Amino acid sequence: MTKSNFGRFFEDFRVGQTLRHATPRTITSGDAALYLALTGSRYALFCADPFAQACGLSAAPVDPLLAFHLVFGKSVPDISLNAVANLGYADGRFLRTVQVGDTLRAESEVIGLKETSNGKTGVVYVRSRGLNQREELVLEFVRWVMVNKRDASASPPAPLTPELPTAVTADRLSAPEGLSGRGYDFDLGGSPFGYEDYAIGERIDHVDGTTVEEAEHQIATRLYQNTAKVHFDGLAQASSRFGRRLIYGGVAMSIARALAFNGLANAAAMLAINGGRHVNPLFAGDTVYAWSAVLDKADLSASLGALRLRLVALKNKPATGFPDKDPEGAYDPAVILDVDYWAAIPKRG
Repeated sequence: MTKSNFGRFFEDFRVGQTLRHATPRTITSGDAALYLALTGSRYALFCADPFAQACGLSAAPVDPLLAFHLVFGKSVPDISLNAVANLGYADGRFLRTVQVGDTLRAESEVIGLKETSNGKTGVVYVRSRGLNQREELVLEFVRWVMVNKRDASASPPAPLTPELPTAVTADRLSAPEGLSGRGYDFDLGGSPFGYEDYAIGERIDHVDGTTVEEAEHQIATRLYQNTAKVHFDGLAQASSRFGRRLIYGGVAMSIARALAFNGLANAAAMLAINGGRHVNPLFAGDTVYAWSAVLDKADLSASLGALRLRLVALKNKPATGFPDKDPEGAYDPAVILDVDYWAAIPKRG
């Protein structure tokens, strides 16, 4: 009997199943610094302890997307080791800040299953949760992934597609405990614009581009301990439909968020992920650009507001003109990522 883990196939999942994922991870200052180095992120709240302390926090927290990727990565060996593609996200919430020295572990509940029409794959819906060393819920999100079947002739489970909210409503947002906009330094934050300066419907071209190098995306994905074969095994991927390794979609997400600093520098703290999808694959050598749209606004406190933002990432095409969908709803071929999220931002008043 083999002791190696070959991952779960579609027929191995059952609705209601709870999977506790290896391996707990204590986050170090090295992890946080490496994340900044690999993404180029410049949000002051995550870069400087004195800046974060002036905003009411004990120290600079870990970027919420680093915590997200670590929890996601832990789920891969149990959920998506045999995946064809990660299809989308919904109902994601960041509930507590993560500090250097905190330990994260992850677990997932299977909430839906549906075999695809070709009979060779199926879609698995899971709600994944990240918990800290005090067993406090730090973040949670739903994702769905297309997974290969081990045996195409295996009888599928009864189909169940979970009902998911179209967005996290404003009353379910949790601003980081203690976070205040009263001590926020807009000069050091990198932009003079606060909550009052953004209008619903506004679009922002983030202007800058970043070319993704082979070594960088490999290191980033290893940092998250994401073991998905499509990102690492070049020999196996040579016979895939793309003929090469794919860059982990989270790399595209983090780079796009880093680019969004230019135009949204003060919208640092992500509060929720309403939905998102990886539209087209990203490969080493591609250059990422991004644009954002303001979808909604919400008051959080006397000194803080929240922006609901749509972030669209492109490859090898600047965001000038905001490449998007055509009238039939088909994406521009350059679009690689479309994510809808909430972020906290200080008020100037």
